[in-house]
Amino acid sequence: MNRTLALVSALGAGLMTASVPFHATAQTATPAPAPAAPAPAPVVPQAIPAKVALIAFEQSVFATNEGQKAVEDVKKKYEPKKNQIDALAAEVDSLKKQLQSAPATLTDEERASRLKNIDVKEKQLNRDAEDATAAYNADLQEAYGKLAQKVNLTMRKYVQDNGFTLLLDVSGQQSPVLWALPQTDVTEAVINAYNVSSGVAAPVPSAPSATRKPAAPKPAAPKQ
Repeated sequence: MNRTLALVSALGAGLMTASVPFHATAQTATPAPAPAAPAPAPVVPQAIPAKVALIAFEQSVFATNEGQKAVEDVKKKYEPKKNQIDALAAEVDSLKKQLQSAPATLTDEERASRLKNIDVKEKQLNRDAEDATAAYNADLQEAYGKLAQKVNLTMRKYVQDNGFTLLLDVSGQQSPVLWALPQTDVTEAVINAYNVSSGVAAPVPSAPSATRKPAAPKPAAPKQ
């Protein structure tokens, strides 16, 4: 790329010189070359006192007020689909019980028809559940990704303002940290700092539901 630009510049300069009369070029003084810029000073590593902090970043994102609201919004979006799937599951279970308690006089044709009906509904149930779960997880992952970027900025500002020299993420089960003083965990502090900066109020606790809601998946943490 640089060689091509240099060649184009040289050709352009040659064309411009050729179009100027000889007497004009002869009277033009050659400009003095510009002084070379001084080389940057090399960075010398220095030993500084270490101040280490730990954070469970993945958990902190959805633990913020905004994160809790995002999870609830996704759950509400899929609540109608969940109720539909629960109803179909109850229907399949009822059909199986009816077949098990059917009288011995039930003909083979009738039994085969009932089995086929159960099989069709059960396959539909599995497809609906898999599709809903995939869509639910995708929406939750998208919400996490957007919020994680903002929490990441608050986290960086907090550790810099408080003089930490190293921050370790202990979200994953494979974290290399085996033990640390509780005072080094800044997860709660970052959550509180983000809640203050975002201005989002804490969500009102909802009443416990008799039906089981899908659990939020553990999203992958963004690069920090």
